[in-house]
Amino acid sequence: MADYSPEKIRNIAFVGHGSSGKTTLTAAVLFNCGVTSRLTKVDKGNTVTDYDPEEIERKISINSAPCFVEWKGNRINIIDTPGYGSFLWDTKASLRAVDSALVVVCGVAGVEVGTEKVWEMMEDLKLPRIIVVNKLDRENASFSRTVESIQQFFGRQAIPIQIPIGEEKNFSGMVDLIKKKAYLFEKDESGKFQETEIPAELQEEVEKRYTQLVEAVAESDEKLMEKYFEQGELTPEELLQGLKKSILGHQVFPVLAASALLNIGAQPILDAIVDFMPSPVERGSVKARVKGEEQDLPLSPDGTFAALVFKTISDPYAGRISIMRVFSGKVSPDATVSNITKDTDEKLGGLFYLQGKEQIPAGQTKAGDIVATSKLKATLTGDTLCAKGAEIQFEPIKFPEPSISFAIEPKTRADEDKISQATHRITEEDPTVRIERDPETNQLLISGNGELHVRIITEKLKKRYNVDVELKPPKIPYRETIKGKADAQGKYKKQTGGRGQYGDCKIKMEPLPRGRDFEFEDKIFGGAIPKNFIPSIEKGIQEARKKGVLAGYPVVDFKVILYDGSYHEVDSSDIAFKIAASMAFKKAMKEAKPTLLEPIMSVEIYTPEAYMGDIMGALNGRRGKIQGMEQKGNMRILKALVPMAEMLDFEPVLTSITGGRGSFIMEFSHYEEVPAQLQQKIIAEAIKEGRVKPEEE
Repeated sequence: MADYSPEKIRNIAFVGHGSSGKTTLTAAVLFNCGVTSRLTKVDKGNTVTDYDPEEIERKISINSAPCFVEWKGNRINIIDTPGYGSFLWDTKASLRAVDSALVVVCGVAGVEVGTEKVWEMMEDLKLPRIIVVNKLDRENASFSRTVESIQQFFGRQAIPIQIPIGEEKNFSGMVDLIKKKAYLFEKDESGKFQETEIPAELQEEVEKRYTQLVEAVAESDEKLMEKYFEQGELTPEELLQGLKKSILGHQVFPVLAASALLNIGAQPILDAIVDFMPSPVERGSVKARVKGEEQDLPLSPDGTFAALVFKTISDPYAGRISIMRVFSGKVSPDATVSNITKDTDEKLGGLFYLQGKEQIPAGQTKAGDIVATSKLKATLTGDTLCAKGAEIQFEPIKFPEPSISFAIEPKTRADEDKISQATHRITEEDPTVRIERDPETNQLLISGNGELHVRIITEKLKKRYNVDVELKPPKIPYRETIKGKADAQGKYKKQTGGRGQYGDCKIKMEPLPRGRDFEFEDKIFGGAIPKNFIPSIEKGIQEARKKGVLAGYPVVDFKVILYDGSYHEVDSSDIAFKIAASMAFKKAMKEAKPTLLEPIMSVEIYTPEAYMGDIMGALNGRRGKIQGMEQKGNMRILKALVPMAEMLDFEPVLTSITGGRGSFIMEFSHYEEVPAQLQQKIIAEAIKEGRVKPEEE
């Protein structure tokens, strides 16, 4: 394989909403560059970048997948990314590894929520980008309507540099506005095309769009603006140079036309990537901490080796594969490097380029390359690898907190034995998954970015690691507390042959403010209970409070005052006083107006403004309390406090209301009393489950 200098490399992510055609466009590019011998299809499950069994079955991208092509003396590293909300964390991580992005927009649907979310990520990273209006062969596709949609969402900087020839089933090619040439494609998916003159019926639109393009380029540069005002035109060279400069400065986002499925437009897209997108050298530098200080690290092969691991693949056979972007310096396949994030050294298990799942050996790798290695022991996604002693660290990748949890139950004892290792491998690969045992309910909880995300993880457990589990809604971690005061005695007296057992304590119980949990006060005077038994009384109450009297949930926010009791010189013991304290606690709980508390979640919902009314209505119906609203770009952020019990099935409701454009995050806020009518249902359920006996109600 040719050794490319950084000037001849392009690192680009294909991004956009799910099903806009990113994987199909990647397949067309791979075919046109001779990587594949035929045009692979998502529907046939044979694409290079959608190789996971779940991706093949569901016909959607779940994972980011790198591949590469060679085009006109350049190497283009492409990352085909997911577009559905549950998997955008992977897209976000991949954007850290590239120098530019190609945004695929469906010519029928226009800009969709996945595109909006990814656009925000690219804005934060200041990535230059190209926009491709895809699926122009489809019924109801419209290039001009889609361009309007793009400009409405992302500004007037989105400027066509092509216009399509024909619409819907008659779409057959495009006019290059810069070269003033038309390209007519064969309809046989071969990608072959002829360069011809511009059709007469398009001349007027070509002139109009060309003028818009020249004006946009001139506006981004003072010298060009002066010349354009004076002479009314720019030379082709000035236009090309000005366009590239304005693209790099995020002042223009060029828009192209394509039908990836019919292989129309792939070669002009490749030309645009090479001509207009920055090489690693043109990107210049990247922010890093060097020996603890924030710096702009030059992207040079002559610098000290530093790379960011942006993806981890956990393969049952090959083990852990770490994919990294080399930002500085060079590295050899057998090098020992520092993981500065984990403060440990790692021996590289070779270096290889990924063509989907295929591994192609790589020699020494330098700045600008995207490369993989295997068998690293401690390194995970977001970690920085650098030369030993260099102390270079890139900003860690921030991943979203899980928004939904389910309980998982292994179907057999064999599954239970294997689940720990399998879940560990999955969390290595996907840093947004949490799999942990709830200490209260003893359920194994799996948390992810949505129901689809969680279901796909359970399918992975089954297909990849042969672990079969059932998904169940999680149990709500209710609490019990008291609203009144009580005075109770616990007396434990047991006489058998020989030494007996005797413990006697009197306690007062009173409520504490919410969040104060538990306090114990010893007010014993005159030796009514010897000091050495007091810790046993507190321990007895601490153990008893783990299971309340209403529905068997832990008891919180109460104070116990131990004020009297009695003991027996021979028969009193630690165990006797523990039991006596537990008896006193249960009696006092029943008298002190026990009540149930439920967890309240702090919820942030992201939605276009049009759906605000319906969402607020849905939250009100779920006992939600609206806390405020903010605007961010085209999205509204609605903040609310909602009981956890009401949020378990909220995701499909939000998807239905917003047509998939809405998303939410939530985290625990505090506990509040459960309304009386709902308490009876929770108590009845606890009796049914055997958490408490009917007489304990």
